[in-house]
Amino acid sequence: MKNIIKLIITIVMFYFLFQYVNFTNLLDILAKSHGGTIFIAIIFQLASTYLAAYRWRLIMKLLVFKESVSYYVVSYFKGTFFNQVLPSSIGGDAVRIIDLTQKGYDKKDAFYGVFVDRVVGLVGLLVLNLFATIIFFGAFDFHFSILIILITVGGISGFFALFYLNKIKFLEHYKFLNLFHRLANRLNKLYTSKVLLLQHIFISVIVHTLTILAIYSLALSIDFHIDFKIFLIALPPVFLLTIVPISLAGWGIREGAMVGIFMLVGADQTKVLAMSILYGILLIVSALPGSYYWVKSKKAT
Repeated sequence: MKNIIKLIITIVMFYFLFQYVNFTNLLDILAKSHGGTIFIAIIFQLASTYLAAYRWRLIMKLLVFKESVSYYVVSYFKGTFFNQVLPSSIGGDAVRIIDLTQKGYDKKDAFYGVFVDRVVGLVGLLVLNLFATIIFFGAFDFHFSILIILITVGGISGFFALFYLNKIKFLEHYKFLNLFHRLANRLNKLYTSKVLLLQHIFISVIVHTLTILAIYSLALSIDFHIDFKIFLIALPPVFLLTIVPISLAGWGIREGAMVGIFMLVGADQTKVLAMSILYGILLIVSALPGSYYWVKSKKAT
């Protein structure tokens, strides 16, 4: 039932989008896209996934998980495959947790490691968006830029505030608030060195930059020429919106967000939509190695 609702939302989003673009022109743009530049985009996306898996491995190593880099790369690709291709109730993060528990690791520790990986990745996205907006202030409307700065500063501040919640003792006496108290304790034990935390956040910034480079390459493949700085500011909010699981693999939400934000700088709506559709296809293609690893693991069991 949940997937049916997501499918309906996806269809409705595309229905409204197609009211504002020339469908024939959209197909023509997609048909004339340059294969060589798309191949470069695939390389950037695969590099982003590999580096994200490496970041996850560094985090799990702090939790005394002893698997190799290749193990985490395989598991990450499997998770990406479930997120992007399979309309399953099992998300990519759940797949990664299951992989670790099947190796004999504690389920709670596995969950915590995947959760921290997600959060550190999110903080890296906020940091990238904040610095890009400040450095290239004026690329977007003043009010939009200020909104981005407020959201990113708030998110980053909230994350670092988590480290101090363990000092508020009364939190541990309430069931819901106790979760934040325990999370603060574990974060402080995990990141005794804040330099290490900053290194992981920096890796996350590179991960998201590679993804943005992939989308920028797709833009060039359809002769959609716009400054790269616009992508650095516009795309992180799109990524944040697609985290909300209300459509199938972010389809529809991603396209609507991209069209809406790029319209603020007068970009061609049809080309923006074409770029977003190409990126959705790119995500599926780049996730296909995960299907091979998943089938291989099923045969092994």
